[in-house]
Amino acid sequence: MADLQAQIEELWERRDELSPADTDAVAIVTEAINLLDTGQARVAEVDPVTDQVIVHEWLKEAILLLFRLKGMETIEHGPFEYADKLPLKHGFEAAGVRALPGASARWGSFLARGVVLMPSYVNIGAYVGEDTMVDTWATVASCAQIGARVHLSGGVGIGGVLEPPNAVPVVVEDDVFVGSRCMVTGGARIGQGAVLSAGSFLDPSIPVIDAETGEEISRGIVPPWCVAIRASRRREYPGGEFFIPCVLVIKRLTEGERHDKAQLTQVLRDHGAST
Repeated sequence: MADLQAQIEELWERRDELSPADTDAVAIVTEAINLLDTGQARVAEVDPVTDQVIVHEWLKEAILLLFRLKGMETIEHGPFEYADKLPLKHGFEAAGVRALPGASARWGSFLARGVVLMPSYVNIGAYVGEDTMVDTWATVASCAQIGARVHLSGGVGIGGVLEPPNAVPVVVEDDVFVGSRCMVTGGARIGQGAVLSAGSFLDPSIPVIDAETGEEISRGIVPPWCVAIRASRRREYPGGEFFIPCVLVIKRLTEGERHDKAQLTQVLRDHGAST
């Protein structure tokens, strides 16, 4: 893989010279994208020692090179016609993935065994871990990293990032529940076992606040094993008083605690976040 990385980095340095006619370049980039497609490589991962997100820039460069090297083509799947540069994934049954009508995933994304795709979309460079549910009209955008046993509820938008190549993608760790219509973008991160309630917005500018102390825990990072809800903070500006969004941590969960929907609903009701 080190040799392939060096080849991609060399192509990246002379990317302005490349075209779809460069068959050697196409072959090299295709090899890199196949690594992503099969889960043998990932655009980003969490370092178990430092707990920091490491971005493998050369794989992002491979994706960007792919768009430069591929031309538009008509793609037909059953009654559907697409005009795009990239094919869709196939072989769901052999991979142990359940994909309902209306679901689509691009070549270069990885879906682990046990993934369920309701009518939804997964973009190139994304990684979706085993037994994860991508619910109806949820989107997992380019290079987003989704863990195992995650539930992305209906209408969830997981944002993507390709440029610049060193930009950190969204990371949703194992055993997370993301409520309906949440938007998680711009390199935000949700820690293992956390719950993000419906309608929340999370990006690196959003304060995450401890409801017990009022202290800001982070920006754009929901800690592991907690329940977090959408909220707002009062701020004074020259033009008047306004409310800006934040995320409020209202409960700490026991590590390893499974998400019981009835119990979670009661927690949200107790804190006035559900009816």
